[in-house]
Amino acid sequence: METSGPRRVLVVDDEPRMIHFIRLNLEHDGYEVIEATSGPEALEVMRDRLPELILLDVMMPDMDGFETLQLIREISTVPVIMLTAKGEEEDRVRGLELGADDYITKPFSPREMVSRVRAVIRRTETPSTPVRGPIEVDDRLKIDFDRREIYVEGELVQLRPTEFKMLYHLVQNAGWVVPHDQLLAKVWGYEYRDETHYLRLYVNYLRKKLEADPSDPKYILTERGVGYRFVDYKREREREAKRS
Repeated sequence: METSGPRRVLVVDDEPRMIHFIRLNLEHDGYEVIEATSGPEALEVMRDRLPELILLDVMMPDMDGFETLQLIREISTVPVIMLTAKGEEEDRVRGLELGADDYITKPFSPREMVSRVRAVIRRTETPSTPVRGPIEVDDRLKIDFDRREIYVEGELVQLRPTEFKMLYHLVQNAGWVVPHDQLLAKVWGYEYRDETHYLRLYVNYLRKKLEADPSDPKYILTERGVGYRFVDYKREREREAKRS
C-alpha cells in the first residue's frame, strides 16, 4: 500500500480523554488522526475518509467494538487494532477471530501503541522482494503476488493484508519448514515472536479460504512444535508430469 501523505488512522472510543491521548501521540509520530465516538459513527467516517488503520475500543455503549468490527469486515479489509481494558485471553482471541489484526490492552504506553500501529501498517505493504510472475500451485489454486490476486477454482479470493503476507512468506519458502518464531517475525514483527496463537488463527483463516478440506490441508502443512510448510508445488508438478 502506497501513500503520498501521512498515514490516516481512525480512532474509535467513547472516552474523549482517550481519543485526545491517542491523537497527541500518533500526530507526534507523523500520523493523521480522525475520530469517532461510537460504532455507527465509525462506519460512516470510515466510508467517507478511508483510513489506513482503525484503533477500535471494545467497551462502547449500544454497539460494542466486536459488533462494530463484524460490520467493518463486511465491507472492508482495513487493518483493525482492538483497544480493550480487559486482559483476558478470551476477549483477545474473540477479536482476532472476528477479523482484528492485533489488540492493545489498556492502560498502554505511547511507545507500545505507536509500535503496534507501525507493525500492523507495515504488514499491509507488499513484500520488498516479491515472487515474480503468477504461480500455478495446481489445477485449483493460482497465486499472483505481483497483482495481489489469489484464485481458487477460478474464483478470486479476498485475503486480508496479514493473510496475504503470511501466504507470501510460506510460498516463498515452499517445501521448507518456516519456524514459528521466524514466521511471526517476518509477518508481524520481531516483537511478536512469542505470540504463537496468531499463527494458529491465521493459518486457519488461510486454510478456510484456500483448501478444499481445511481439516485435511494439502497446501499449508503443520510441522508440530516447529512451524508451517507450504507444499513443494514445483516438485509435485514434476511428479505429475513424469506420471503422464
